[in-house]
Amino acid sequence: MKARYIIALHLLLLLYSCSTILSKLAAGERFFSLRFLLLYGGMALILFFYAIFWQQLLKKVPLIFAYANKAVTVIWGLVFGILIFGEEITIKKIAGVLLVGLGIVLYSKGAANEQK
Repeated sequence: MKARYIIALHLLLLLYSCSTILSKLAAGERFFSLRFLLLYGGMALILFFYAIFWQQLLKKVPLIFAYANKAVTVIWGLVFGILIFGEEITIKKIAGVLLVGLGIVLYSKGAANEQK
């Protein structure tokens, strides 16, 4: 599998994670206010582009590899929570992110060994 597809996959997953930022921001707004509609509209637009590019990327990347790497959105969620929303870092959150990261690395290495 080419590195550019892996990079594209992770950039796409980062974009997907950004939709959760807009969703969380919209949840704090008054229902159907202009800001609410703009935030949810932005989220829907991100998800629209994500869906299109996800389908195109699956032509180049094995489905099981793509879904295993989708777990990286948990890591982005923690990063965004801390940087944007000022959420607290706890040992349990760090342990969870480390487990997810380790799972992605182990799976990726196993998939790379199988292709040799």
